[in-house]
Amino acid sequence: MKKSELVFTAILVPIDFLMLMLASLAAYFLRFNPAIIEIRPVIFDLQLKYYLTIVLFVSISWILIFAISGLYSVKLNRRLIDQFYKIFTGCSGGMMLILIVIFFSRELFSSRFIVLAGWIFSIIFVFIGRILIRGIQKIFLKNGIGINNLLVVGDGSAAENIIRLFNKDKTFGYRIAKQMKDIPDDLTETMNKIIKKYEISEILQCVDIGRQKSLDLVDFCHERHLTYKYIPNLFEAQAINVEVWDAAGFPVIELKRTLLDGWRKILKRVFDIVASAIAIVIFSPVLIITAIAIKLNSKGPVFFTCQRIGQGGKPFFYFKFRSMIDEAHKMRYDPEFRKNIKDLRGWNKDNPMIKYKSDPRVTKVGKFIRRYSIDELSEFFNVLFGKMSLVGPRPHEPEEVAKYRKRHKKVLTIKPGITGMAQVSGRSDLEFDKEARLDVYYIENWSFKLDLYILFKTPFILFKRISGG
Repeated sequence: MKKSELVFTAILVPIDFLMLMLASLAAYFLRFNPAIIEIRPVIFDLQLKYYLTIVLFVSISWILIFAISGLYSVKLNRRLIDQFYKIFTGCSGGMMLILIVIFFSRELFSSRFIVLAGWIFSIIFVFIGRILIRGIQKIFLKNGIGINNLLVVGDGSAAENIIRLFNKDKTFGYRIAKQMKDIPDDLTETMNKIIKKYEISEILQCVDIGRQKSLDLVDFCHERHLTYKYIPNLFEAQAINVEVWDAAGFPVIELKRTLLDGWRKILKRVFDIVASAIAIVIFSPVLIITAIAIKLNSKGPVFFTCQRIGQGGKPFFYFKFRSMIDEAHKMRYDPEFRKNIKDLRGWNKDNPMIKYKSDPRVTKVGKFIRRYSIDELSEFFNVLFGKMSLVGPRPHEPEEVAKYRKRHKKVLTIKPGITGMAQVSGRSDLEFDKEARLDVYYIENWSFKLDLYILFKTPFILFKRISGG
């Protein structure tokens, strides 16, 4: 562990404390702002000196709650959504503590407004503080300060991709000091020279070097206080999500297809219902205007309806705003129609998807609503009715699913979604196989945080696409 990592972790504590104090002051002065007083007159006496005394003790207790919530991890957290989630959890835990104290002391705080505003400001201010620290740490890493010298063992595609990524992006905190194809038989002698020469602090194993050599390498790292990491093979990666239970005195291990089960599944469904209902209300004017525009622009129904394949391979009734001429779907698999399309992509042994870059079937209104993804707003109804989810693999047609390979069928494990890992990957026109891999990763590693991350990132990806970035 680098000293710089410890320094940045230690700095987080006073920065969080400062931000909590500033958030409390912001809530206090907002309450006594003339504009707020005019709306809600002050009928209590709360001196600033007394208020700061309370805030001081509250901030210290919140710092302890932050520590319990995992907000002081040494490693740089690359995803801001993870930081925000932990900050939200920590501040909410601190707020619960305040409410419990108020309840048992049987003394109401002078202003519920200040309590509520303080909670909101604390989330915002602490998050801003984390962004600033994260930015400073990245600047240090880009300039080689706090970098860990890494020894990579392996020369396959995994090792090549890792080396390329770490060389390109220094903010991961690694410098590729040395690469070895395999571990020599005289492990101790050879490795000692390499560790000393290149000042190695971590070793990353990216290849199967055999059970005994792997164990020897682990022992070597432990003896010399080096960090050991490895990239698992396919079976080990699948074995991450396991459930163990006892049968006749023997442990039975079940490889779970997804973490999205039990209460997690209920949580996701409740969130889908609430969020989709709110979205339908918010976008209702846009939905009405779009429906009128489609009807005036071309003959045919407002909605395009068809069968799509959902969870478990079961078909469901799918609809969204029609962006093409009426009955355009019948032309999709017509050989005569495809003959005249120069930029036809897909529909081969490796790709079951058919995509037209410039589709002549799209109407004028269709081009506009597709550009701004307005045609997909009606999918919120599919979510509300329980056929889709906000986040998940995109639903495909029966003809496309019929051409799935074995590895692709895992995307049918959960409900399809409006957006997903593939849509926020930062790349457009992904090959289907790569899209499926991202969706399978999402299925195997589902978490509520991951859903929030994808939903948070989707508007930015959409804006980037619209602006031509």
